[in-house]
Amino acid sequence: MESTEKHQRSLSFTCGVLVLFLQLRLGLTGDCPADGRTWVPFGDRCYHFVHGEEDKIKSYTFDRAKTLCQGFELLTIQSAEENDFVFKYSPEVWKNNVNIWLGMYYDTNSDNMKWFGEKPVGFSNWEDSSSPSNLMPLDTCVALHTNTGKWENVSCLEQAENGVVCETDQKAEEVKQKPSALLSALVILSVVAIMGVSAVIWFLHQKRNPGTSIFTPFEYHPPLVLDSDQSCLVEAEENDNVP
Repeated sequence: MESTEKHQRSLSFTCGVLVLFLQLRLGLTGDCPADGRTWVPFGDRCYHFVHGEEDKIKSYTFDRAKTLCQGFELLTIQSAEENDFVFKYSPEVWKNNVNIWLGMYYDTNSDNMKWFGEKPVGFSNWEDSSSPSNLMPLDTCVALHTNTGKWENVSCLEQAENGVVCETDQKAEEVKQKPSALLSALVILSVVAIMGVSAVIWFLHQKRNPGTSIFTPFEYHPPLVLDSDQSCLVEAEENDNVP
């Protein structure tokens, strides 16, 4: 019986921890800017694909692209997964192939390509003909082709591209507690599971030990009350013992 009770307590504790974990997970959410524009979360970042006016030719200079992001970053790509996300999501925004400005430039001090914010370039996906060399023009920037996902060197001053993607960090913040149907359902299911397992444990215990209770240590025992004859006998014995 002792092992059965221990198993029941362990199961109840595990279910309680599970419910608490779900509450904490559902109480946190990724927070993208609420500025009236459509932001798409991916990983720990948020992305705004500038759609532009429908059925009109899009053409943005590099400076104009930075202005459209209104204080946020131009697209910077740090991994193959992020590059793949932009490549696959772009057709959801634009009908045709688009060249997207990247927030990258040629740094004359280090003779290397850098992301804005002085971040070094770790991941890259250059076209064969666009790999950086020692003969880079001073006004070199980079565009991503949405039909291939490859990067190309372009002029920051003389060229205009037709795609802009803005990017920012996704901030995790605690959400105000609101009734959640999912959380309520999980809590109810956890309680039902605990009750169901407890019932099975009680049934197995009764089957092995008929007539006993799994809660024996908590049974009520009334106080001992002596009848009148027993009381007199006890009182006489006490008097005999008095010197």
